Amino acid sequence: MTATTDGSAGAVGPRAAAASTTNEPRGGGAAASGLGGTAPPGASGLDEAAARAAERAAGHLLARQDPEGWWKGDLETNVTMDAEDLLLRQFLGILDADTTHAAALHIRREQREDGAWATFYGGPGDLSATVEAYVALRLAGDPPEAPHMARASAWARAAGGIASARVFTRIWLALFGWWRWEDLPELPPELVFLPKWFPLNIYDFGCWARQTIVPLTVVSAKRPVRPAPFPLDELHTDPDLPAPPRPLAPATGWDGLFQRLDKALHVYHRVAPRALRRTAMNQAARWIIERQENDGCWGGIQPPAVYSVIALHLLGYDLQHPVMRAGLASLDRFAVWREDGSRMVEACQSPVWDTCLATIALADAGLEPDHPALVKAVDWMLDEEITRTGDWAVRRPGLPPGGWAFEFHNDNYPDIDDTAEVLLAFRRVRHPDPVRLEAAVARGARWTLGMQSKGGAWGAFDADNTSALPNKLPFCDFGEVIDPPSADVTAHVVEMLAFEGLAQDPRTRRGIEWLLAAQEPNGAWFGRWGVNHVYGTGSVLPALTAAGLPVSHPAIRRSVRWLGSVQNEDGGWGEDLRSYHDEEWIGRGASTASQTAWALIALLAAGERDSEPVRRGVAWLAETQREDGTWDEPYFTGTGFPWDFSINYHLYRLVFPLTALGRYVYGEPSPGKAR
Repeated sequence: MTATTDGSAGAVGPRAAAASTTNEPRGGGAAASGLGGTAPPGASGLDEAAARAAERAAGHLLARQDPEGWWKGDLETNVTMDAEDLLLRQFLGILDADTTHAAALHIRREQREDGAWATFYGGPGDLSATVEAYVALRLAGDPPEAPHMARASAWARAAGGIASARVFTRIWLALFGWWRWEDLPELPPELVFLPKWFPLNIYDFGCWARQTIVPLTVVSAKRPVRPAPFPLDELHTDPDLPAPPRPLAPATGWDGLFQRLDKALHVYHRVAPRALRRTAMNQAARWIIERQENDGCWGGIQPPAVYSVIALHLLGYDLQHPVMRAGLASLDRFAVWREDGSRMVEACQSPVWDTCLATIALADAGLEPDHPALVKAVDWMLDEEITRTGDWAVRRPGLPPGGWAFEFHNDNYPDIDDTAEVLLAFRRVRHPDPVRLEAAVARGARWTLGMQSKGGAWGAFDADNTSALPNKLPFCDFGEVIDPPSADVTAHVVEMLAFEGLAQDPRTRRGIEWLLAAQEPNGAWFGRWGVNHVYGTGSVLPALTAAGLPVSHPAIRRSVRWLGSVQNEDGGWGEDLRSYHDEEWIGRGASTASQTAWALIALLAAGERDSEPVRRGVAWLAETQREDGTWDEPYFTGTGFPWDFSINYHLYRLVFPLTALGRYVYGEPSPGKAR
């Protein structure tokens, strides 16, 4: 396996080796892009520099397209993915030396100087990530007295030790007796019996959480313990009292109420009728198996797959059972092997998202609408349409299907964000089978409109997934567990509906009203799925102007002023992940290519092409571009859970700058110009 052109390793997708596994462009580089690389006559020097930068970026992006038509960049998160992969294999008895050695190389490389591990580049040490990474290195044979291990254990003790780690971390440790099951929140499998209208039923959780919680109810009921290969006393603040008692919160609040409910559930665990519990676990198993994808994964993401494999194994499914074999094989496909022999595990893979964004970027950068690369990309995306009913139908029964997921395989959970962007990509391409394309667009737009939440906005996977109760459970300390509407998803939907000629549709207007009401006092919008206010604002302004709001609208002027106020001295924009919980970081951070592009996309939509902030931002992109057409971007600008789970999409550093440069050079896309 060879390294990619962005310095990462090439991932292998489930269908073929991704184009990101090659160093050399397949299509001959910039000259093969189909772009002239020149600005219009009479253009300024900056215009010409922007055109050349767009040409180089387009050439590089075209060279990375897979022969089947898709793009996929590496999806980097944090070392808990790698540590939990090793712990799973240890639990199942299939941990091999090569995998262990390769994972350990990656984990060691990510350690901070102070001994801890962070969950994003440049971030502070994280206790749970540090504990899991430490245990993984112990599995790899690193002795506790080694300097890097001693620093890690000292840091963990100073941060509170295992007792202060998140519930998920302590579950992994409980599997080997390093933590007592009795000291974990209870999660009874009888949860699957709760009707869909009852509070805290599984459909009150976001799809990623419910897919994880259902198998964990089986694990919680079974409470398995495998022999521990070594002790972990060095990770406790007091080995003689590893789980110090904690006072209960007042019973008058939600925290205190759920703590007392958890105590009652621990009592129930000891007296639960065996027949009822067995029935609940069998129903959970059926639920899990029914949602396994064709490639063996669950939801196209790693955590549900890991816990589903464990749960089914505890229920007697042999590792050679077809369900188990497929599940384990799918986990292998999440591994990225690098030239130095290290191995990084992706939390999920993003081919549909990357492909629609790449298509938009290339089209907006001047590629002809019938260019073979764009037609091939649309062909592939058309084949990825999901025309079967999934869990979203629990809240929207009777709604005909028609959407796209984020991953290669995730038919149970198409998402609204991907569907909107796919349709925006379709409208930029002249496809040889317009009848087929129009039918897919009609289905996708109908499904998206049907997924509108009551307040007028859109969430990512479900409609009206807004109950606050799941976040209150003692078990749910691992990040966001519900899927309420967000400004960025709503904006992408509004933009798509405008391109479909539905800007005046009452449902679109409700979405616009929601966006205007959601604007922050400073003029920005919160970014749920990208970091953070720069992403939210970069999503909303193109939507508002596409839907017909004049650039003089007060909301648009406020956001333009805010973007100008947070531009860095070097001309770029950046926002640190700390902005999710510390207002001092809002709009502040080292300049990155993707965030600079988001700000430029917003400003260009607001009619600011000739403004000083835009000129400085475009100059920053042109000056920081690498010779191969890409940009360096070690910072994480993608969001899984705000603050709790961060993502570095390795293709963001290419597709968004190309989009911004293309719109600067060739003008704004608009519903009237859709092809």
